[in-house]
Amino acid sequence: MTVKIVSLFPDVLGTYGDHGNARILAHLVRLAGRTCELTAVGINDVVPLDGDLYLLGGGEDGPQALAARRLADGSPLHRVVERNRPILAVCAGYQVLGRSFVAEGTTLPGLGLLPIDSVRGRARMVGEVLMTPFAPIGQSLMTGFENHGGQTILDSDCQPLGRVYRGAGNGGDGHDGIVHGSIVGSYLHGPILARNPGLALWLLSRIGVDVSDVPAHHWRLYEERVRASEGALWTRRRA
Repeated sequence: MTVKIVSLFPDVLGTYGDHGNARILAHLVRLAGRTCELTAVGINDVVPLDGDLYLLGGGEDGPQALAARRLADGSPLHRVVERNRPILAVCAGYQVLGRSFVAEGTTLPGLGLLPIDSVRGRARMVGEVLMTPFAPIGQSLMTGFENHGGQTILDSDCQPLGRVYRGAGNGGDGHDGIVHGSIVGSYLHGPILARNPGLALWLLSRIGVDVSDVPAHHWRLYEERVRASEGALWTRRRA
């Protein structure tokens, strides 16, 4: 059976190379012996409703506001969520799925698919992130790169993606991201699935794709970035 990966608006939400997440997933699907159809949906294209897994990336304020307006038209992602299809949303895409976010100095409505609100942070948050995931992704640590000016506030009963030890993540609660139903949100670029193959495998397992034999080289970037992040964290604590 063909697995359909849908990358939403990489033409405007592709500032940080997050479309690479789609390529990682497609490669892993093929390793599992399955056929993969990778669909990149442009900002003026119709969002397909028959995908198996959906991806949103990061971008600047103007493209973020445009993406929110396009996704509000006809509510395609609401129907995707109703079908319990996984969505991975990063940075601007993560904010868009919430109730509200700030772009170009104005608070705008999000899609309301996540119980979060994003506000303007006190300072821009840029740099490496090291955290421990709460989701059972087969990794004790996660790494990524963040570059955002927004702070995301989760409702009190929400499950963050992980606890942050280095970096800002959501920007105020000591955590990054969210796991809510079929949606995973995070501020981590890198891309996140290249940095954290366990998360990619976990997302695929949620649509019934089992990659039982992952070559060791898929973990090299993860191991390299964990060593670098842990070393910097240890040096800072020692100082």
